[in-house]
Amino acid sequence: MGHATNNERTYRLLQQRLDRTVTGAPDSPTLIKILKLLFRPDEAELARRLPGRPTELEALSQKLDMPKEELREKLTAMAERGLLLDVQHKGKQYFMLPPIVVGFFEFTFMRTRDDVPLAELARLFDQYMRVEDKFARSVFRAETQVGRSLVHEQALPENDHTEILDWERASHLIKSASMLGVGLCPCRHVASHVGKACDAPLRVCLSLNYGAEAVIRSGNAERISADEGIRILEECKEAGLAQTGDNVQRQVTFICNCCGCCCGMMKAVRVFDIRNAIMTSNWIMNLDLEKCRGCGKCVKACPVRAIDLVAPSSNSAAGLSSNSAENTQPPQKKQAALDESLCLGCGVCYSACKSGAIRMTARPQRVLTPESMFDRHVQMAIERGKLAEVIFDAPEKLHHRAIGRILSVLEKSPPFKAAMAVKPLRSAFLNNMLRGVKQEEGAKKFMSK
Repeated sequence: MGHATNNERTYRLLQQRLDRTVTGAPDSPTLIKILKLLFRPDEAELARRLPGRPTELEALSQKLDMPKEELREKLTAMAERGLLLDVQHKGKQYFMLPPIVVGFFEFTFMRTRDDVPLAELARLFDQYMRVEDKFARSVFRAETQVGRSLVHEQALPENDHTEILDWERASHLIKSASMLGVGLCPCRHVASHVGKACDAPLRVCLSLNYGAEAVIRSGNAERISADEGIRILEECKEAGLAQTGDNVQRQVTFICNCCGCCCGMMKAVRVFDIRNAIMTSNWIMNLDLEKCRGCGKCVKACPVRAIDLVAPSSNSAAGLSSNSAENTQPPQKKQAALDESLCLGCGVCYSACKSGAIRMTARPQRVLTPESMFDRHVQMAIERGKLAEVIFDAPEKLHHRAIGRILSVLEKSPPFKAAMAVKPLRSAFLNNMLRGVKQEEGAKKFMSK
């Protein structure tokens, strides 16, 4: 009985460890069941003691007081099952405990397998991520998100002089990647096990750069060429799928090909009305009402239901009531209308429209994309009040360059957010930095008067 109690405590501690990541892992009986199916008790105990950033095996061996080769064997076995992320760099092996997303959820379902009960796990993940709302609200709260929309490049007007940067182009990200991998779409794979899958292509989850190296080494993805990656990208565009990439400018690690019915990020928008679950592209749909035939194809194509068909308001604008004798004109055909607060700027609607009524135009204000994964991680931590977890997760790795990047992100954050991030740390150094942020903000306001 005591053994079972200890095991239960171990899984609770692992859940709490995962909840300290910037995307969180709120407690739920469903999550505990997932962890029990994925991790043996001894693996759960080991996993909860691992940092959330890549840490060299030698350092982990010392921290965990475990012989290096014994630890390597345990961690490699867990990485091969998608429970950990391992990266090799300059001849050294690094391990980290990934979050749930982008993490062991994807690694579990990027391939078919018989070492875990996939159908049962799919049912539990579907419950935890798409029926219960605590996880979605934890992952997508605040402004900065894990994923960003990538516009269909063919939807961009040739005569528009607004610059589209290389990191905004899915084709460039694929062609310039140091390594590419492809696996099953985890969201669509889960949906197939619970009877909710659509007929969109399944083998379309693209991994890039060191992200590809990790999932290929663990057997969760198959290595492909850039030409094959481009072919998959074009196939997905033809199927009406939206591209969602890693929300960074450098070293993008994934490009998802998403449908509105299966994708977890899209479902957060559609089911839980979390409108900023995906960072938008720098483009937005623009409609030519004179060309719109009201066919509704763009409405069906939009993955987040940002478009609807509405009746023209010309009669009401002319001051005519429905009971007026002068109002003898037949009802006018409905036309497309956009909810700009929902539009991802993905360009899927452009491909669906056959009357030439839709084009993509530049947003009035550019969307800010973090330069690196570290910058995004810090930015998300600041917004979610978890900067302490970033700093103290592996303090021995926090060299002067890392401190510099943290301070750089703090400098760019509004004073209130910076204050909330620094408050739990009780750091004279960071508090002094915060005072500088506030003074700079005050000076800007003064100069603008």
